[in-house]
Amino acid sequence: MEFPVSIVTRKLPNVSPKVNVYYPVIVHLENSEVQSKMNHAIIELLNQILIDLDYYDKNLVELLASYEVKTNERGILSLNLIVYSFTGGAHGMTVVRSLTFDTKTGKQYTLKELFKQDSPYVETLSSIIRKQMQRWNVDLLDPPFKEIRPDQDFYLADTSIVIYFQLYEITPYYWGFPYFPIPIKDLETIIQPEGPLDRLMSFT
Repeated sequence: MEFPVSIVTRKLPNVSPKVNVYYPVIVHLENSEVQSKMNHAIIELLNQILIDLDYYDKNLVELLASYEVKTNERGILSLNLIVYSFTGGAHGMTVVRSLTFDTKTGKQYTLKELFKQDSPYVETLSSIIRKQMQRWNVDLLDPPFKEIRPDQDFYLADTSIVIYFQLYEITPYYWGFPYFPIPIKDLETIIQPEGPLDRLMSFT
């Protein structure tokens, strides 16, 4: 049985009172190389987001960074990094990015790697999302919705995969982040055997 990994919260040194960056650090793993590999991936992505959201800009007014753990069981860790930045104007900008790991090997999974090779995962997920959009009357910037990107943002939560879009990616700002939870069982025929989705589904 795979146990949850231990996570502590760290804070970057303040560059100003209005800049607060909290991020997760994995600790106490038996395999120090795997632990280092995952922590490096987290810091690398966080730094990329901070650069994109003007962390080093002298005109930065406010920046807040935090995280959410979505799955931490059965050897799978899936988490979100959330960064809000304000440099003036009508409103700030928020970015959410996710990381999904195998905690035994440190492997970080892309969306494509969750599914069987050559499976129509883009078409399958897009079809499900399209139906959810119609059901929820999602206001699209460029209707009709066609399909997700092959590397679309996602995270794993319980027995679902959640596909989501960034602000302005497909909807107006007031829609926030469009999230589309999809039960893993609905994708049973195309998921990668013994992959993260298969491992989570096997305990349903």
